[in-house]
This record gives sequence, structure tokens and C-alpha cells, in this order.
Amino acid sequence: MGMKMETLRIFKNSLFAAFAILCFVTVPRAQEARLEMLRLVDLPTAGTMDRGSYVSSLRLYPYGGVLGELQIGLSDRFFLGVSFGGENIIGEGRINWNPEPGLQFRLRIVDETFALPAIAIGFNSQGYGPYLKPQKRYTVKSRGFYAVASKNYAFLGDLSFHGGINYSLEKEDGDADLNFFGGIIKSLNPELNLVAEYDFALNDNDIASVGRGRGYLNVGIRWLFARRLSLQFQIKNILQNKENIPYSNREIIISYLEHF
Repeated sequence: MGMKMETLRIFKNSLFAAFAILCFVTVPRAQEARLEMLRLVDLPTAGTMDRGSYVSSLRLYPYGGVLGELQIGLSDRFFLGVSFGGENIIGEGRINWNPEPGLQFRLRIVDETFALPAIAIGFNSQGYGPYLKPQKRYTVKSRGFYAVASKNYAFLGDLSFHGGINYSLEKEDGDADLNFFGGIIKSLNPELNLVAEYDFALNDNDIASVGRGRGYLNVGIRWLFARRLSLQFQIKNILQNKENIPYSNREIIISYLEHF
């Protein structure tokens, strides 16, 4: 039994290493790529990817957590993605892997015009923070199925507004309400963007839930320090919405875009 558990642990470690290599070992191409914002902090935008492009990213979060993600643009309107990670990857002791990979897709059904926002629908099974086995959910629930609208304006640079609705499949805690979210992105210059989002967390405010009914307020700053490479530093849970956790947490996301 002990040998089987050790073999399983080695297999999971090897799987994550292979995933990380797939994310970050790339062959440069002559074609120019553009690195759009597909998310705010945790929440989605209506942004999509170029056909034949892919984005690889690593999210570093508390408790030694690392989450790898790979998204592939199958058309200018549709992309697929997969993610996998766990806690205590950075540190000592046993790694607490997520129970399964996260899967996602997004389809933009309406392009932005002068009068109308861009509208996209999608699905994402990847939640954030530690996985809570008794409740069968992540600390911050995955979006599940969602619809989101995004509208951009020229105001001292770029200013965009984003808002949407989602229904998470993580409902073993008994809270299966529809949820709403919104956020903004404001450019400071061509390389720096400020990001802020608010998740109402209406599906995480019952007695058995993690949330305390305040919702999740998150902010971040994104630095596009190369045409294809970006670094985002973010502060989450500013309203201290989690039960028995009276503080915010900090994360870093490194993203790289390339074409096949």
C-alpha cells in the first residue's frame, strides 16, 4: 500500500512537471502576437484569442500554491483551456494536488461596436485557493457556466468595464444561487494596467459556505514588459470575506503568448 501511494505521488509530480514544461518551453515564431486580458483577477472578460495562438501562465498563491494554465485559440472567437496545480508545491512536505484538472472554453457571440459591448459565453471548472475536500469545492468557487459583457472607452488611455452572471457547479455546500460579478481595467500607459473586480459571491453566503456575505473585492496591476510576456501582481479578498481568515492574500501571475 505504501509503495502504491509513493508511486502515485511520483506520477502526480511528473505530470505537473510535464505540464509546466509544456506551458513554458516554446519555439519563437516570426508572427507577431498580442497579449490581451482574458481575465481581470479571477473573473473573465469577453476577450478572446487569435486563431492559432496559445497562452501559458503560472499563478503563484499562498500556502506554496502553483496553478499552471494553458489556453489555445481555435478561432478568433473561440478558445479552449486546461489548468492543473495544487498547494505546497513550493515548500516542504507533501504536495496537496487539486483533485482534477480544470477545463474551460469561451465563445464570443457578439463583437463590440460603438453602441454595444462585446458579449461572450463560457465555462470554467477551475476554482482558486485551497481545495476544500469536505465541501467538494475550492475556497473561491469556479465560475462554472457564465456570460460576460465588456465595453471599452478612450479616457486618458484605455478604460474598460466588464460585468456578467455565472452558475457554479460547486454546490455541495448547499448554496447553488446564480451569481453576479463586475470589474474595470484602466491603462496607465501602454505597459501598465490597473485592474479591479467585485464578485458578489451570492453562491457563497449560506451558513455552510466559506463566504461571510461581503463578496470578494480584488485588485491588481499588470505589467506588459515584453510584447508577449506579462506579470500581474494582485491582492485578493480585501473585504475579508472568508470565515475565520481576517486578512487579504497576495498572488502573482506570469503569462506568455505565442503562435503555433
